[in-house]
Amino acid sequence: MIASKNQPVRWTSPVGLPVVQPYKKYKNYMIRTSLQCLALRREGDAIATQRQKAAFPPNFVHSLDSSHMMMTAITCKEAGLHFAGVHDSFWVHACDVDKMNQILREQFVELYSMPILENLLEEFQTLFPTVEFPPCPAQGNFDVREVLTSTYFFN
Repeated sequence: MIASKNQPVRWTSPVGLPVVQPYKKYKNYMIRTSLQCLALRREGDAIATQRQKAAFPPNFVHSLDSSHMMMTAITCKEAGLHFAGVHDSFWVHACDVDKMNQILREQFVELYSMPILENLLEEFQTLFPTVEFPPCPAQGNFDVREVLTSTYFFN
């Protein structure tokens, strides 16, 4: 709906990072010289609606995952742990794994206790006031705090 207004889909992650999907349609140009013919492709001004649509769900989830990693990294630093991470891998010294495990779970609960979809909808409505958005879906009854005591958290 946003891309149909020739606007890129954009939002702010839970840790305050602005996210913009830069996907635009390409324009193709042919340049003919006496020696050869070159085909050039350049980004145009029009938004690639289908690409925006297809990319939003995974990109939004990645922004949530990266928010969780950032929250975990900050809390590990505050706890005196040496943290490293790449994408979905979280690392500390072996002696600190149990503490990191606790921090991971606590930060996950903190993140997913936020009204994430409601915040996204509110931001979309503010950024794109002429677009009519559907309401957020009803939440289920899962208690996210169960991850604090579950046997397995990440697989």
